[in-house]
Amino acid sequence: MVAAEAHSVPAPPGRDDRDRPDEADPRPIDSDHFRSVLGRFCSGITVVAALGEQGPVGFTCQSFFSVSLDPPLIALSVAHTSTSYPKLKHAPAFCVNVLGSDQAGHSQVLSSKDPGKWAKVPWAHGAAGAAVRIHGALAWIDCAPWAEYDAGDHTIVVARVLDLAADLGKDPLLYFTRQYRRLHPDGMQA
Repeated sequence: MVAAEAHSVPAPPGRDDRDRPDEADPRPIDSDHFRSVLGRFCSGITVVAALGEQGPVGFTCQSFFSVSLDPPLIALSVAHTSTSYPKLKHAPAFCVNVLGSDQAGHSQVLSSKDPGKWAKVPWAHGAAGAAVRIHGALAWIDCAPWAEYDAGDHTIVVARVLDLAADLGKDPLLYFTRQYRRLHPDGMQA
C-alpha cells in the first residue's frame, strides 16, 4: 500500500492560510446570508411526532438524515427554542413522517402554534403505542431515542429505527429557497 501524499490547497481569493478554524477565529457569518445560501439545498419535509400526555405532539423538520445501517440509526436537528421537542423527548418512541407532495397543508398546520392542529391531520398509533404516524405520508419511520448532541443553537437527536415503510408510488414534498416545491410540478410522476 502506498501512503497518500499531502498536497497544499491554495486559499481562495481574499483568504489566507490563517483562516483555518484550528488557527484563527472564524469570521462572522450573517444569519440571513447563511439561511439564503443553505436554502439552496433542497430537502424533504418531515413531521416528528409522538403521543404526549395530552395527545399527539410534534414538529416539522427539514434537518433529517440517515446515520447508520448497522444498527439502523437516523438523526434530526432540533432548535433549542422548540416547544414541541421537550414534550416528546421522553416518549419511548416517536415517528418521523416523510410528507408527500400532496401534504403541504399538513406541514403548514403542524408547524403552527394552533393548539387544535392535530384534530386537523389524520393519524394513527405507531411503535410502542407512542409514535404518531400521519395517514398518507410518503414514508414513516418509527424510532426510539438513542443519543443527543449539543450543536450550537440546536440539538442533534440520534434515534434507532424500530420499524419503517414507504409508499413507492408517491412523490415527496420538497422545500427549496423557503418555499414548498414538487418533484414534478405538473403533477406527472415518472
